[in-house]
Amino acid sequence: MSQLKTIQDEVLPIWLPRLAVQGGPRFLQIADALQAAVEDGSLKPGDRLPPQRQLAAQLHVDLTTVTRAYDEARRRNLLEGRGARGTYVAAPKVELNAILDLSMNTPPPPDGVDFDDMLKQGLSQVLMRADNALLMTYHLGGGSDSDRKAAAKWLAPMFGHPDSGQLVVCPGAQAAIAALILALTEPGDIILAEPTTYPGLRTAATQFGRRIMVVEADKHGMVPEMLEEACRQHKPGLVYLNPTLQNPTAITIPERRRKELAGIAKRCNVRIVEDDPYWLLADSPPPPIATFAPEQVYYISTLSKCLTPGLRVAFVFLPNPQERERFLAALRSFALMAAPLTAALATQWIVDGSAGELMKGVRKEARLRHRMARDILAGRYSGAGDGLHVWLELPAYWNSSQLARAADSEGIVVTPAEAFATGSESVNAIRISLGSIKDRGRLQAGLQRLSHLLARRPESFSAAVV
Repeated sequence: MSQLKTIQDEVLPIWLPRLAVQGGPRFLQIADALQAAVEDGSLKPGDRLPPQRQLAAQLHVDLTTVTRAYDEARRRNLLEGRGARGTYVAAPKVELNAILDLSMNTPPPPDGVDFDDMLKQGLSQVLMRADNALLMTYHLGGGSDSDRKAAAKWLAPMFGHPDSGQLVVCPGAQAAIAALILALTEPGDIILAEPTTYPGLRTAATQFGRRIMVVEADKHGMVPEMLEEACRQHKPGLVYLNPTLQNPTAITIPERRRKELAGIAKRCNVRIVEDDPYWLLADSPPPPIATFAPEQVYYISTLSKCLTPGLRVAFVFLPNPQERERFLAALRSFALMAAPLTAALATQWIVDGSAGELMKGVRKEARLRHRMARDILAGRYSGAGDGLHVWLELPAYWNSSQLARAADSEGIVVTPAEAFATGSESVNAIRISLGSIKDRGRLQAGLQRLSHLLARRPESFSAAVV
């Protein structure tokens, strides 16, 4: 409800939300009530809100609660400060960028998680407990002892109780992949990969003068017989696999095949890079390939895909001490270390349970978005129901590049199959990322627009000339 009161000849809306005893955090109740008042017209753009102390006194809450509520309302673009004049209801934010980006594979923002508060609390704990000088200097050892212990805790669902001394902390999975290529192969060496795979592998291999050769895959991932034949014929330096909710196909290699692939690695004495960013997001995933051949497999797990891209922190499981040193030397040649402050924040969140709670929220939100995609895309949906993306095979009257251009002309960005092709041919499909659009309503609009486009036959798309 709202009243009107004159203060210094200005009409001031005295806005008093009703707070429920069992209604959740009071600062969120205040922010939600403010948003509802703006939406129903009780508060209008330009209306001045009560000073924070006044509102706190009238609601019988502490000042911090109101301050957090106003901060949350500003984050939602509901309020604006005008210095000494006070706080006002903001004018509606005009959406100048209507692009709906379905191309970036990022975790969706979980509903009900106050990420801003989580970030502030985490950094506050880090700065309070850590030696700030150590957070601003060089680190050469692949993560501090505390960071590696946190890594062991994070990898416990995959490996039970891994030895923290066998883990290395890296500035992201891409850096880890590049360092493994440098440490374990020579220029001209062959890296075996599936026909459709993560583009970062191709980028790193090309930069370092390595060659990628394709091994046939089916609906269960890389075909073991084809891998063994390629290993005996080409003597590869590495095999690259992304076995859980593979990017981009969303295929998860079943346990039996993982054992077969591990057995081939042992027999042929070939090393596997197991890039596994989505394992913790998957529904009952099989054990990592590294559990079946730990001496042959280098396991990578990143926080960027299950928490937030801003945490450029990845963990690499390297049981062999000599190869661990080679890996660290290669990593230092282009990325000396993970940023200590970021690594410390990741460690704090893992240790205090914040990372686990955030990941649960991401998993829940991802599943909601997959259900939305399944409903909207109907028979065309071929996702796994979890993870961050959908691999959408196209009707014959579209090809992937053509559809990507057509979608772009309608304000939708998708990724065509060609971006993931390791060989000369690619399947006729696109990858749709479900986490990159923050607002679920805008994601729904983008998927509906894409569904309508898929139902139409291609037209001639030409750029306007001005």
